[in-house]
Amino acid sequence: MEDRITPVLQLELTDLAPEAWLRERAPALLAAAGVTRASAWTNCAPERTDLPRTLAEFATLGVAEAQAPFAAPPPTLGSAHQFRQVRPGQGILSGRPTRGLELVLVSPRHEDAAQAFRDWADFVHIRHIAAAAVPGFTLITPYENVTRARPRFLHFYELDTEQAEEAFQRMTPATLARLPEKSERRAWRGHPELVIEYVSTFRFAGEDGRS
Repeated sequence: MEDRITPVLQLELTDLAPEAWLRERAPALLAAAGVTRASAWTNCAPERTDLPRTLAEFATLGVAEAQAPFAAPPPTLGSAHQFRQVRPGQGILSGRPTRGLELVLVSPRHEDAAQAFRDWADFVHIRHIAAAAVPGFTLITPYENVTRARPRFLHFYELDTEQAEEAFQRMTPATLARLPEKSERRAWRGHPELVIEYVSTFRFAGEDGRS
C-alpha cells in the first residue's frame, strides 16, 4: 500500500485468525482479476468504548488491493465491503513499510449532504491530521463504497509502526495543538452529517501477493 496507488480496496471483517484468513480466503481473492495483494491485520483495540460504532466487532481485517474493475468472490465468513478511491491521499510517505492501520468507516446522515460531508472530511478533518505530521502516520486516503451503501466512506490511514493504537492516541492532541481557536477545534472534531460506523487500529499480521 505504501508505495503504490490502489484504486480499489476490498475490506473483509472476520473473526478468523489472520493466518487462517490468509490460508483460507486470500487465495480466492488473489485469483480474481486485478488483485495485486492480500494482507491480514490484527485488531489492536477490540470492543473499544471511546468511539461509537454501528458495525459488529471483529478480530481480523483482511485487505485485498486491486485495480478497477474488481469482482470479488463472495465472502465465506464475516462481512466484506468494497471501496474505490475518490481523492488523492494526504500526508508524507516515510519510505518505511506500512505496519499499522487506522480504519475509519463513516457515513453522512442524508444523501443530499454527502458531498458537503466529503468536502469537510477531506479539506478540514483529514487535512489538519496530515498537517500535524503525527509520528507514525504516513498516508491518509479517502475511499467510497462502490455500492454507495453504508458504510459510505472509508478513511484509510497508513502507519509505519506496529504501535498503531499508541500513535492513534497521540493524533487528536497533536492535531488540536495546531488549532488555537475553539471554533477551529469544533469544526475539526465533527460535522452535523457525521455518522461514525466503525473506528479501530490494526497491526500487520501477514500478506500474500503477486510479484
